[in-house]
Amino acid sequence: MSTSPSSSAQAVRVALAARLGELMRDAGLKGGELSARCGWHAAKTSRILHARVAPSDSDIRAWCQACGADGQADDLIASNRAADSLYVEWRRITRAGLRQVQQARVPLYSRTSLFRAYSSRVVPGALQTREYAGALLRTVADVRRTPDDVADAVEARLARSRVVFEGGRRFVAVIEESVLRYRIGDEAVMAGQLGHLLQVMSMPSVSLGIIPFTAGRTMWPAETFNLFDDGQVGVELLSAQVTVTAPSDLALYVQAFSRFTGLAVHGTAARALITAAIDTLG
Repeated sequence: MSTSPSSSAQAVRVALAARLGELMRDAGLKGGELSARCGWHAAKTSRILHARVAPSDSDIRAWCQACGADGQADDLIASNRAADSLYVEWRRITRAGLRQVQQARVPLYSRTSLFRAYSSRVVPGALQTREYAGALLRTVADVRRTPDDVADAVEARLARSRVVFEGGRRFVAVIEESVLRYRIGDEAVMAGQLGHLLQVMSMPSVSLGIIPFTAGRTMWPAETFNLFDDGQVGVELLSAQVTVTAPSDLALYVQAFSRFTGLAVHGTAARALITAAIDTLG
């Protein structure tokens, strides 16, 4: 397996090589000794250590076994597999427009049973109205200077969202109270969006929690992220889309989501926060 030309992917390969080198040194081994234990030529060990080639899954397992660190293998393999998609700049993803960004996620949505979404900035995509999605995506297109396909992108987002509510899937969302107050679109758009949240809260497949401004924080507001079952996290940065698959990192996001859920109010208390936000619209 050759190294990727992507600088981001190569950075992950370099980090992986460094971790493998640490395991080797912690085990008190030199390159030749590790090569002998793994049953390959010393040149291969050198190429892996210098990130000139990316190791295969079996290479990583053999390396960890040789170092007495079998428990590290799964994390290292997950990082290695996802290197080419761990960090992808939005300018690459959106260079042909926003519609394909929405459509590209449909296979992931189709194979997910439990969606967990945390947002401190905007209403999660699956809960957005047509008008709110349109206002948001127009802003995204303007900031990122993408081709103008907002109308098609909105339809693609709505189609993708429908997948979430089909086939017995469950959608659990936790948002900061600030999301209710940030003006995306005009007052009519926000009133419609907030009213929609009140409606979807009654759906048996949806759980919506809201973290009040007054909550005693045991977890600081974080970047928006989405958990797809227990296998993948999507993190939305201003400049890039980050995919997390390493088990230890997944566990961290699951823990963070649990903390956010504990801070949130649900049911009547959540409805009261939404109603209060509607009242400020005049």
